[in-house]
Amino acid sequence: MIVVTGATGQLGRLVIASLLKKTAASNIVAAVRNVDKARDIAALGVQVRQADYSQPASWDAALQGADKVLLISSSEIGQRTQQHRSVIDAAKRAGIKLLAYTSVLHADTSVLGLATEHKETEALLRASGVPFALLRNGWYTENYVAGIPTALALGAVYGCTGDGRIASAARADYAEAAAVVLTSDNQAGRIYELAGDTTFTLSEFAAEISRQAGRAIGYVNLSEAEYKNALLGAGLPEFLAELLANSDTGVSKGALFDTEKQLSKLIGRATTPLAEVVKATL
Repeated sequence: MIVVTGATGQLGRLVIASLLKKTAASNIVAAVRNVDKARDIAALGVQVRQADYSQPASWDAALQGADKVLLISSSEIGQRTQQHRSVIDAAKRAGIKLLAYTSVLHADTSVLGLATEHKETEALLRASGVPFALLRNGWYTENYVAGIPTALALGAVYGCTGDGRIASAARADYAEAAAVVLTSDNQAGRIYELAGDTTFTLSEFAAEISRQAGRAIGYVNLSEAEYKNALLGAGLPEFLAELLANSDTGVSKGALFDTEKQLSKLIGRATTPLAEVVKATL
């Protein structure tokens, strides 16, 4: 039995879909905060159990009878380490044979502020005694294409990445990798640095939007402070503006660059090209 946490999230739903191609629905449990939002998942024959990262007591029942767990990192920045601890502690009590965790690319050396809680979670896993695998995911290409409407409205992509290269992949690629790990033997102790086969700069991203949209879209490179202020001016809350600006600066230092192609090796095919995701978004 495989439990997927955060199963109604964007990644969680894709993981469930990938698992259903590899194992019977009766072998899958979707652990979700809101059961009502998982009715479509339940309709597939997947067992749905209520569990909340912020409710430690909910995880013992959620993991009952499970052999493996995919711990999809919480989206609540600043609370994630403690939330993840709740799942890890319950996994230890349940005697879980493998806990796979969605960390961040090169977490151990990453300059991203976002990496701090991932490093802390990895440390918790090592100390727990629970057999684990680390899925150190790079950025989702969807993180960038979500900004295409704004880029079209403003006539430019804005950021502070400089010439930093990004080895992103589609969210579905990472989901498929998780499903492979969860349905394969001898995964305990594995650390996967997962990133796209090809890389791009934000200048090249803007050029791809231009090519497909038939409009001139450029890239405007700002300082980190200028980009943060621009995001604040667009209505983003302080913590998110700071996080995004910090992440862009991390890109300029190579935080999202990788050429090892471990993701495509794991899923047995090339990762989804940037152009394909841009096309789908447009």
